[in-house]
Parts: sequence; C-alpha cells; structure tokens
Amino acid sequence: MPDIRFDTFYRYDDLTRILEAYAEEYPQLVQVTSIGKSYEGRDLWLATVTNTATGPAEEKPAFWVDGNIHATELSPSTACLYLLNKLVTVYGDDTDVTRALDTRAFYICPRVNPDGAEWALADKPRYIRSSTRPYPYDEEPLGGLVTEDIDGDGRMLTMRIPDPNGAWKVCPEEPRLMVRRDPTETGGQYYRLLPEGPIQDYDGVTIAIQPKKERLDLNRNFPEHWRQEVEQRGAGSYPASEPEVHAMVQFIASHPNISGGVAFHTYSGALLRPYDDRDDKEFPVEDLWTFQKIGAKGTEITGYPNVSVYHDFRYHPKEIITGGFDTWFYEQMGAFGWTVEIWSPQRQAGIEEYKFIEWWREHPLEDDLKLLEWSDEVLDGKGYVEWYAFEHPQLGPVELGGWDNVYAFRNPPPQFVEKEVALFPDWILWQCLISPRLELYEASAKPLGDGTYRVRLVIHNTGWLPTYGTKKAVEKKVVRGVIAEIALPEGATLETGKPREELGQLEGRAYKQVFGDVDPTEDRLKVEWVVRAPQGGVVNLVARHDRAGVVRAEVVLGEG
Repeated sequence: MPDIRFDTFYRYDDLTRILEAYAEEYPQLVQVTSIGKSYEGRDLWLATVTNTATGPAEEKPAFWVDGNIHATELSPSTACLYLLNKLVTVYGDDTDVTRALDTRAFYICPRVNPDGAEWALADKPRYIRSSTRPYPYDEEPLGGLVTEDIDGDGRMLTMRIPDPNGAWKVCPEEPRLMVRRDPTETGGQYYRLLPEGPIQDYDGVTIAIQPKKERLDLNRNFPEHWRQEVEQRGAGSYPASEPEVHAMVQFIASHPNISGGVAFHTYSGALLRPYDDRDDKEFPVEDLWTFQKIGAKGTEITGYPNVSVYHDFRYHPKEIITGGFDTWFYEQMGAFGWTVEIWSPQRQAGIEEYKFIEWWREHPLEDDLKLLEWSDEVLDGKGYVEWYAFEHPQLGPVELGGWDNVYAFRNPPPQFVEKEVALFPDWILWQCLISPRLELYEASAKPLGDGTYRVRLVIHNTGWLPTYGTKKAVEKKVVRGVIAEIALPEGATLETGKPREELGQLEGRAYKQVFGDVDPTEDRLKVEWVVRAPQGGVVNLVARHDRAGVVRAEVVLGEG
C-alpha cells in the first residue's frame, strides 16, 4: 500500500511519490501521466483508473474529478486521493466499484494548481487565490497593509485597533467576540478590525489593504462566457490563457467519453451546479431534471445541499460569475459538471439553515456564539484565538486574535479531513455508473444460400443516461451517433449495407415516466448487412459511441 494519510496535506514531491506508488502497486488499475505543466513548470498529474484487462479507458464511458485549483483549498487534493484509494483497495470486493472499473474509467487530477499549493504549504506560507503568475501587472504593489503572519506564530489572525470611529465593539454577551456598533451609537469603546500584517509607507492616518501581485482566479479562465478583467476579476488575459486551465480544457475536449465531472473546492458544504451566469429557464428541461436528480442523490449520500450557483451562490445579487469550470463543462462539452464546496464550519456548529453567501454579510449573534462554543469544545479553542497584546511596527499597541480562518474555515482541521472527504466517493461512483454504456445484445449470421449471409448486429444502451448524455450535447453537436462497422474476411464481399454507418443515438432509462407502461425499445438498435463469402470465414463487427464506449463481436460464417 502507498504510504498515505488523510489527515495531512502533501507537498508536490510527496504527492507525486504517492501517485507513482499507486501506479506501481496497482498497474492493472492505475496509470499516471502528465496532462501539462503549471506556470512554474510542475507536472499536472492525472491518474487514469480503470481495469485495463477489460479494455482501455478511451473505449469506456468516463468520469472526470479534479481538486485544488485554488491555492489554499488543499482538502480537495485529499478528496481526490481518498477516491483513488477507495477505488483500488476495494476493487474485487465491492460490487459497484468492481463494475465501475470493469466497464468505465475515472480521470482524477488531484492538484490542478501545484504552484499555488506549494506556496500555501511552504514553511513560511504565502496565501493567494490561485496561480502564482503575476497578474494583471508584472510589478510589485506599493503601500498599504500587507496581509501576513506578523508575529511569527504560524497564524494569520485579525488586528483589533482602538478607534473612536471604528465599526466594532466588544460583544456584551461574550467579551471575546466583536460585534458591529449600532448605527446611531456613540460614547463607547470602538475598534477597527484589519487583517494581521505590517503597513508599508504608512502616513499615520490612512490604511488600505495592499492588493496581491498574483490576482488570477483559474476558475474564471475557462472559455465559456469568459469576460475581461474589467467585468470579471481574475479572468486572465484571454480564455484558457493559463497553462493549468489550458491543459484541463485540452484533455477534456479530446476525451469525449467523459460524460460527467466533479471539481472539488472549499468551503461552504454545498454541491453546486450550473448555471453560474444564467437562470435555470435557459436549460433544456431534461438536463435540468437530470441535474436535480443527480443533486438529490448527492444530498442523500453526503448530506450537503445541492443548489444552483446562479440562484443560490452569487457573491453579490447584481453580479454573476463567468469563466467557471462547471458551466464550461456543461455548456460546451455537454456533460454534467458539479463544483463541490467541502466543509461547513456553520453546520459543524449546529447552524443548519443559512444562506451560503449572505451569511457573511448578515447573521444573528446566536450563530457566532454557536461557532465559538464549537471552537472551544471541539477544536480545543484553536479555532478562535483570544485577543492578546502586540506591539505593531507602525501602529504601536494593538491586539491580535479572532478566528484562525486558515485552520477552522478554509479547510477542515486535520483531524476532520478524512471524515469529510469520505462523504463523496459513493456519489461520484453513482454518477459514473449512470453514464451511458453500449453492450452487445446480438451478433449473428444467417445463411441465405449461394454463399450469402445476413449478418446482424444488435446493441443496446444499458446506462441510465442516453448515449448523448445531455440535450445540450445534441444542441451543440459535440457527440456523434452510434457508429457501426463491419470488417470482412479475405475473399468476401459486401452485397448490401455499408462498411461504416452512423445510426443515431440511443435513449437510456432517465426519462421513463414514474406512472405508465409505455417503454419502447429506444435504447436498442439493429444493423444488418448481406455478405457474400463462398469460403466462409469470420466477420468482425464494431459498434462505438464517443460517450458510451465500444462493443466488438466476431461472427463465424458457415452453412450450419
């Protein structure tokens, strides 16, 4: 077994070693390749997981999984490794896993952004949103508060600064907490709250937050409704301008067997579906029904609510998100894509009903008290740090304290990581197994006399989804119909039919009515040829579909 733990976050070299160990120990199930290079030149590792004895991955329906596109979102890499570990270790014992690896494939990219993750995992961490490439300007920012660990204790907390015009005051019910000052309140002790860090070129009066030199957001760089920086912060120079996104787009676009995918992020404890930038009314209705069905299954398995980004997860009600993975994956590739936001501190603290984004703008004091109690009792007080004095190099006496967001919020604390990422493999497995799949129904040859034979090939789609996957894929013409081919033995001729025929799409079971007995054979098709072969021989038949896999059959020609 590879030496792996799921309560730690691995740096790049260790992650590489772990992936190579899986490929070495399970060579029939795991192949590790690089799909490209990061900005700093690191390989973007991809684990292809399937039973190669039953055929190559490219000839099977496939499911995409990735993580860690954002630098500090490290538990998504762990979620990918946990999935990989489960697939290979229970293969042969677990019926569903065995069936999935025998008939389908997984493409798992544990760390889309290895450069940003290295910064986050360094001995002296640097926290950025995404890529380490300077953007939008290749120059050092000047002036302002630099967010960093100023006292060297390994944490980045909040600075509490006395200020008569500050917006905050000590909470009367719980003096460790800070609450907002009432709109008309005067005469009290008030504070200004700022991120921990030194201030460059301080003028003694004004404090602005210094912007990062690296302001890219790789999850705004995908080529669907991409918008320039003026409209979408972090979007990059042009669609798929960043090498990490380019590698993902190129791989997925060149593997039409992918019918679904999950991108792991943190945090909020939610299963997010497209659209990011438009109303549900823009969906083909069957695709919306299917997204809702997949989401309901995800909620049943993981406990995470499933929601629309556009309707339930916007950072501002007047703004939309563009250039994201899941909307690109669906709109241009015609595949069902999800973004999973791992971890909800609120839910851990017993706060069940809350709006994911709006909560940060407005929530009751009761929620803060629940979170503080959770930190005290479950995190041994490590989540919320009591205020302590610090002599700031520019501001003089201040206090540091408050929430350690990196520890308690950004990812699950180490002791909770495995329990949290263990929620997802069953849902991912279920999504993979609903993919369309061609199987052989009949392959036969009937003698017609005079050295001629009627060769028949019948195939059916045994998957829940139709062969095309989504109505969007049909609309965008990104998938072909079933292709049937016949190869004749030496000396044989084809009397009727064509060597290659495109036969259209096959339905699955996804759109059968709950009530009613109408069930025509839309999942099945037949193709026939008349072959003249005086000497008999073997006819080779192939049926293939970009998304639903490949079927091969041999038919022996003979009079008996």
